Amino acid sequence: FDTSAAHCAAALVSGDRVLAARAEEMGRGQAERLMPMLVEMLTAEGATWRDLGAIGVGIGPGNFTGVRISVAAARGLALGLGIPAIGASGFDAGAHGQPRPLWIAIEAPRGMVYLQRHGADSAGAPELRPVAATDGLDAPLRWLSDLAPATLATNIAHIARDRRHLPQPRPAPLYLRPADAAPMREAPLVLLP
Repeated sequence: FDTSAAHCAAALVSGDRVLAARAEEMGRGQAERLMPMLVEMLTAEGATWRDLGAIGVGIGPGNFTGVRISVAAARGLALGLGIPAIGASGFDAGAHGQPRPLWIAIEAPRGMVYLQRHGADSAGAPELRPVAATDGLDAPLRWLSDLAPATLATNIAHIARDRRHLPQPRPAPLYLRPADAAPMREAPLVLLP
C-alpha cells in the first residue's frame, strides 16, 4: 500500500497474479481510510490478515504525513502478524518491470524534481534538481505521476514479493529534503511554581 501522495492505494498479489488493486484520490483522510480499505480488499478476496506472507509499503519520497501513515501501518501490521514489511521507494516502484537504463522523476515543490537513474543492475542516488534539468538526460525519463496509484501499489506489492526472503531493514520514510515546518519563534513557555 501507499499513501505518499493525494491518494490511498493498495494491492493484493499472489505470485504473479494481481488479486485486487484499488486507489482512492484524497487530499486528506488517508489515516482513517487505509485500514478499512485493506480489510475490504482482503474480505472481497476471501482472505484474512493471516494469509499475508509479506507487506509492501511505499516509503516516499512524498507527502511527509502520508509517508509516515503508511510506514507506521506497515510496521505495526508486520509486528503483529510476524511477517516482513518491505519498503519500496517511488523510484523503485516506477522503475519496476521497465527496460533499463531509465530515469525516474518525482515532482518536488518549488519547480524542482527528484531524479534517480536506474541502470541495468543498480540505481544511483536520488537527486534534487530543477525541472529544466530533465531535458537531455542520457536515458528515457518516466514520471511517477504518470503511473496510476493502483499500479504504483501493485508494483510495491511485486517488489515486496521479490524481496521477502532477503534480509530487509524495517521500512523507514525516504525524505530527500528537510521538512517545511519551522520551529516556533515565540518565547518559550515559562512554568510557574
